[in-house]
Amino acid sequence: MAAHLVRRCCRRLLLLPAPPGPGAGPALRTGPARAAEEPRARARPEGEEQQLRELIREAGSAQELLQLGRGSALSSNLAALAIARLARLSTEQHLDTESLRGDPRFQQLLGTLDAQISQVWNSSLLQLLRVLPALGLARGGRQVRSVEQEVLWRLRRLPLRQLVQLAEQLAGQGHQGLLLPEVLRKLELRWTELEGTRTVVTLMAKVGHLSPALMERLEDKALELAEQFDPDELRRVALALALQQRRCVPLLRALSYHLLQKPAELPLPVLTDLLFAFSKLSFQQPQVLHRLALELQPHLGSLSPAQVLRCARSFSSLRWLSRPLAEAMAQYCLDNSQDLSITQLCGILVSFARLNFQPSSSEEFFSMIHERLQGQEQQLDVHLLTDVVWSLCVLQQPRAPHLSQVLSPEFQARLQGDSSPRAQSSRLKLLHINATARLEVPGYEGPFLSPELLGGHGDRDKDKDKEKATPLQRWLREALPGALGGPDLVRYNVSTVYGWDIDAEAVLDSDNKPLPVRDYTAPHLSHSEGTKPLPPGARRVAVLRWELPQFSSRGRELLGRGSMARRHLRAAGFLLAEVPHYEFLELKLERQRVAYLKDKVAKALASDTAGDTAGDTAT
Repeated sequence: MAAHLVRRCCRRLLLLPAPPGPGAGPALRTGPARAAEEPRARARPEGEEQQLRELIREAGSAQELLQLGRGSALSSNLAALAIARLARLSTEQHLDTESLRGDPRFQQLLGTLDAQISQVWNSSLLQLLRVLPALGLARGGRQVRSVEQEVLWRLRRLPLRQLVQLAEQLAGQGHQGLLLPEVLRKLELRWTELEGTRTVVTLMAKVGHLSPALMERLEDKALELAEQFDPDELRRVALALALQQRRCVPLLRALSYHLLQKPAELPLPVLTDLLFAFSKLSFQQPQVLHRLALELQPHLGSLSPAQVLRCARSFSSLRWLSRPLAEAMAQYCLDNSQDLSITQLCGILVSFARLNFQPSSSEEFFSMIHERLQGQEQQLDVHLLTDVVWSLCVLQQPRAPHLSQVLSPEFQARLQGDSSPRAQSSRLKLLHINATARLEVPGYEGPFLSPELLGGHGDRDKDKDKEKATPLQRWLREALPGALGGPDLVRYNVSTVYGWDIDAEAVLDSDNKPLPVRDYTAPHLSHSEGTKPLPPGARRVAVLRWELPQFSSRGRELLGRGSMARRHLRAAGFLLAEVPHYEFLELKLERQRVAYLKDKVAKALASDTAGDTAGDTAT
């Protein structure tokens, strides 16, 4: 009973206001009155903050913002908003950021921000990270480091959308420090939460190159979302893979498949960028390349010379010859010859040569090429000039002045001492050019390459047996002795002075019986082992293999390089037993391969005999 009475008294005492003392102010509100006052008090500050927020957003000058910050006790969020607005105005109105930084009112905003930075909202904090450097504040300065540190502490709690936004922002700024690696690590852990094609595509394009582990997860996510990509997103994903040299074949196949499902005509940027990406990654998908070539052709007239060159190089790299498109490119060159720089024109010519493409307007096209080249040779880089003359040789359009220029000792001196892959390629092409001059240009009298330079090709390739052989090369080596004979009768792995390698060389007499090849003179070698001339009726046979990259992607046509090799070796007196990959690799047993090689040699001899008979009949 006594306990119950004490409880009731306590409740009554708590509900009664304390009696005012002498000189005391108004009595404090308690109970229901105080509870009613608190929402009104909160509403007033919220209303004032909203009003200040609107004033900051609508401020049209830096002075308005600075004065607003001075006259009001801004919260840290409002200070952050004011600084962001100030940065935007300084960019739009080209303000002097140094004077802004020295203004005491700006320093007051920074002080408010620094003192209460833990209360700044996430969105405002990320915005500050972007705008403070734009106002000229040093990235290593105290204010910027304070914001970065606060963001670092909050990373785990940031929503994925803001984490993605932060990664894009830091990557775009070229940020260096601890923050960006930590952001990337968080994204690696939370990649399964990624939703929406735009987010995945943007991350692949902007931050994928900074983290291979993240890029691998993004590729998995892109493979999952590939069906939802629109053409522009397909383009951006392909470009991201190309620029990072990531040949993710499953994803490329998925992009190709879904690209072919798009019924509408593809926009021009999608056509050109996809073509570039596929060529950069050496990814050949015939249906896609056919569609790109077909849809690109009507737009060709609207492309710039640089874009036409880029497309020509891409198709050349992919070994894809679309004759209608190539004809349109040749006509573009004729119609815009004065708009094309000499370098661009040479690039298109080299692409045609690699594809072994002869325009239908061949005479007009090459006349224009020679006219533009005349007097411009000295302006071309030594490697580009070599490529141009080599291309003219491939297409059987060389002229004596160009041959003499690149075969002169002065030109050779420009390549001496350069051991780069480009220089090695140029030296090999000079051997091909020299062979063209000797074998295909009867009126050409010199200069020619020196014997020392002709021997360099063989010396460089002495150890090629030790290199990693292709399946075709390996199987061919195993079958050749059984088909042609042992090392006394056959010379294997021959490096000729023409710059071409042959897998085996044999000499057969008039009865088609093999002779010891090393007993006879060999003008195709830099150092001949034998001294005897070939007996009457004897013939040289060369076994020549053709690997997959030596053919056009569209079929079984040799590209320019192989076509020139075939011409040169025939002009040098060889009968060719050609072994293409698509025939020889189908044979699974060695006895089948030996029989195949014997049959090839027999057909080469038969065709030569038939040719001689036809010639005698005509005579």
